[in-house]
Amino acid sequence: MIKPEISIIKYNAGNIMSVIIALERIGATYELTDDPEKIQNANKIIFPGVGEAGSAMKSLKETGLDKLIPGLKQPFLGTCVGMQLLCDYSEESDTECLGVFNVPILKFPKELGLKIPQTGWNDIYDIQSSICRDVKEHSYVYYNHSFYAPLSEFTVAKTDYVLEYSAMLQKDNFYACQFHSEISGEVGQQIFKNFLEL
Repeated sequence: MIKPEISIIKYNAGNIMSVIIALERIGATYELTDDPEKIQNANKIIFPGVGEAGSAMKSLKETGLDKLIPGLKQPFLGTCVGMQLLCDYSEESDTECLGVFNVPILKFPKELGLKIPQTGWNDIYDIQSSICRDVKEHSYVYYNHSFYAPLSEFTVAKTDYVLEYSAMLQKDNFYACQFHSEISGEVGQQIFKNFLEL
């Protein structure tokens, strides 16, 4: 039996259907699973997320995925909360996360005057990731978040909202987008296509 091209990690976070629709649109085969053995043996992995960091980490711990994920070696893509959980720590619910990226997740400062959460389209720039091949500088992507990853050695794309922060992170086989690549139109579709070709 041929393995699905991608395992989508199933846990206590929403927006799974948007990812599935995006993958079907480009003809990818996938499996939605929280089975550690299936995830360990997958060709590629997508770690989506909409929700709250503390409850999401609790769900990962219940299935042992908190221990599995940091050691995976195949191409791995986290989006939105999926990206934040790959970092060390989140101010949301004072949550210890997975520690793939040595970066804290911080809450946007309200005193700077912009609406929080950031909801809607914003551009990305200083793009340096291989999964952004054919994505133009200042392309627009869709965001919905109140917490952000500050700029770091792992930053491979930036966005400015209240302050400049990491739109994307990358380390070894781990790729991560703060924006919702699955609902970011042609730009998000190109990122998924590039991810499939890694």
